Amino acid sequence: MKSVRFLLPLLLLLCTFSLCGCTSKEEKKIEDAVKQELDQLKNLDSVTTQKYISYQELFPGEPEDIAISSDIEEVFSLFFQDFDYKILDVNVDKDKQSAQANLRLVTLDAHALAEDFSKAQLKHEISQSASSEEATEQTISLEERYTLLDELLKSNDYQTVERNCTISLDASDKDGETSWEIRRTNTLENDLVGGLMNDLTDPDILSPEDTILVYLNTLKNMTAEELGNYLNAASIISTEDPAKISLAEALVKQVHSTFDYSIGETTVSGYTATVTANITTFDSDAILENYQKELDTYLASVDAVIDGAQKRYEKSYSLLLEYIEENTATKTVKTTFTLINDGASWKLEDAGTVFGQALFGTLSSSPVEDEQETNE
Repeated sequence: MKSVRFLLPLLLLLCTFSLCGCTSKEEKKIEDAVKQELDQLKNLDSVTTQKYISYQELFPGEPEDIAISSDIEEVFSLFFQDFDYKILDVNVDKDKQSAQANLRLVTLDAHALAEDFSKAQLKHEISQSASSEEATEQTISLEERYTLLDELLKSNDYQTVERNCTISLDASDKDGETSWEIRRTNTLENDLVGGLMNDLTDPDILSPEDTILVYLNTLKNMTAEELGNYLNAASIISTEDPAKISLAEALVKQVHSTFDYSIGETTVSGYTATVTANITTFDSDAILENYQKELDTYLASVDAVIDGAQKRYEKSYSLLLEYIEENTATKTVKTTFTLINDGASWKLEDAGTVFGQALFGTLSSSPVEDEQETNE
């Protein structure tokens, strides 16, 4: 009887060890399954990367059969160069058909990357609009997006951040042996890239103020030709008249040499926002005032009567062009920009027109047109 009482606790203890051993063995299989996949991400394996995060899923809406260059395929390798993880614990369902592994992930700062990308994309779109007089707003292609990401990852040193992640796994029997496979979900894809997928679709990743700053900084760094195209300087003249073309070119040079800015207040109300900015440009009022004085003096002279309508018209343009080219006066005006959030980002509607009016001021249309008609 004493032997039985002694053996019973021993048997129970052995059973406990046996059960713990089974659980640990299954958990190790799950950990191995996780390591097998995630270690390949650490090793910058582009094939494994594409199994989790497809190019179309990061930027949805593009055709499925779009061709991506070999250079762009390395973008995710750059993204995962600092990737790391730690398995915190593993939980197995009683039926052993599913499990969860809780991890701590280390990724680069996806929010900072998404913010920089949104700025670079907006700058690219603005620059495209200024590429030629006939340029129209175009949707940026998938390859162009990845080119921007590639440039950002190569030129910037992003910090790393940590985040918790839960990976779900499913069990399957193969020749009587249980194997585990990671369940690929959108949530897992987003976690593995540090939340980049969510950040790229965040309509507020760039604030209204950030959006206007991208516009202002891009315009400030344009060439005179690009600035003229973007501001649609040709609309001031709307003709092939050489005199008017010279006038438009002189106005653009004035803007290019004097343009500066400082940002003001931002007000957000629902999906609408206003941003004020102090815009420095050439003093169009001073130009027109001096021009008008000399023009009035000329029109009151005998020479104006002798010259006739055509010469008076040419003289008017000549005087205006002279005052524009010789102008050194600047002015700073408070300008209010209105933006609408369309669910994708903050948009400045008719941006070229808005900036044209702010930068050209009272010379956003030619005053000589009326003068010609009056003289005729």
